[in-house]
Amino acid sequence: MPRASLSAGAVVDVALHLVDAEGPAGLTLSAVAGRAGVATPSLYKHVRSLAELRDLLSARIMNEMADEIGVAVIGRSADEAIRAFMTAWRSYALRHPHRYAALLHSPEPRTAEAGERLITILFATLRAYGLEDSAAVHAARCLRATAHGFVSLETGGGFALPEGLEESYALLTHMVVTGLRTPRTPH
Repeated sequence: MPRASLSAGAVVDVALHLVDAEGPAGLTLSAVAGRAGVATPSLYKHVRSLAELRDLLSARIMNEMADEIGVAVIGRSADEAIRAFMTAWRSYALRHPHRYAALLHSPEPRTAEAGERLITILFATLRAYGLEDSAAVHAARCLRATAHGFVSLETGGGFALPEGLEESYALLTHMVVTGLRTPRTPH
């Protein structure tokens, strides 16, 4: 990459390709600089630190996920939207396991907009169940934790038993949909 075209976005592009090739552990400023064909100090004109680069990278990954999940759920509602949401979430993680592993799951100012996009899509998928306010927040957390937990275990090689993962994920999705359709009783 020529120096003249280096920008914060271009640095994130290089970092994304590096993570795809080497995994999140390979993400260092010197590795990004080497791939960009510049000296490491040149990166500081575009990103202040490795932490900032990780935030920017995470925002990019969240936006990619939001784009894909948004396309998957558009025009669908209720059970069909939840199934599409969960399928798209898993599909992204399986296609890009290193990107998914590099995703920061804690809210950061630089990832707030991308995270908000994902949450908005998630809340939209839950509307058909009549969930509002805190009930929607709790359901969104459960849905996100369910999808994230499964794909994190799957991409990390955490499932060793011979039964097919497609069937397990279909069962998990069925359990989520059934749970959303079952009225919650106050405790």
